[in-house]
Amino acid sequence: MARAATQGKRRRGGDVQHEGFLAYANRRYLKWATAISLVAILVYLLVDVTPRHNGGSWYGYLLGTAGAGLIVWLALLGIRKRAMTPGRWSLKAWTSAHVYLGLALIVIGTLHTGFQLGWNVHTLAYVMMMLVIASGIFGIVAYARLPQAMSLNRAETTQAQMLDTLRAIDRQIHDTAQPLGPAQAAIVRQSLENCDVAGGLYARITARHPRCGNRAALEGVRAEVRNNPPNKEVLSQLLFLLERKGAMLAQARRHIRYKTLLEIWLYVHVPATFALLAALIAHIVSVFFYW
Repeated sequence: MARAATQGKRRRGGDVQHEGFLAYANRRYLKWATAISLVAILVYLLVDVTPRHNGGSWYGYLLGTAGAGLIVWLALLGIRKRAMTPGRWSLKAWTSAHVYLGLALIVIGTLHTGFQLGWNVHTLAYVMMMLVIASGIFGIVAYARLPQAMSLNRAETTQAQMLDTLRAIDRQIHDTAQPLGPAQAAIVRQSLENCDVAGGLYARITARHPRCGNRAALEGVRAEVRNNPPNKEVLSQLLFLLERKGAMLAQARRHIRYKTLLEIWLYVHVPATFALLAALIAHIVSVFFYW
């Protein structure tokens, strides 16, 4: 009985250990965020503000204060990541709260504006807030879907191993192509000299390389083989190597695409957060000193 209880505890501990931050503590912070949002909406609908709801009303100030404090707290996640602690305020708990309370800002911030937007610093702060939230949502979706796709694509092969395999295939292509004449060698050389694995940002995100030298070499060698030349055996060997390289390139490029999508949102989210803090300060200063 004791042994079974211990195994049960281990299983439960393992379940907790592998629990994602979105499902942390039975989605505790989702419930908090939902409750906060519903209360904010309910009060907005029931309270009569003359002549209409706006950021300068008592309710607008209340939501603005709550929203500003929440924004500052959410921005502290980057600092919080440097300290690993267990329990209620573990990094997983903090991240879960960061996500769900960040989504609650959509309601809090929008109601704070009273739906009065214009070309001013106040609307700039609101737009920056929505940009930060949108990039965060993209990050959540990316981390929910891409790691599994990346794992399946890698098939227990690291990026370094993929690149080593490509370099080894290139050496085989180079050695096998030695008997070819200048024209045929020029076709094969496209695969060796004009074939980027990663490329620019667009290529990294889409994994598309329309000017891939290996693809051009593969098509050229196939055409040469169909002409049944005297060195058909050598070209057939090269055709096999180029096809193998093409498959490895596709795998490596998919890996780079997934990796880029996992990282690129941070290049928007983090700078936008600092821009939001700056716009928030300008918004607060202009309200209290110029209104």
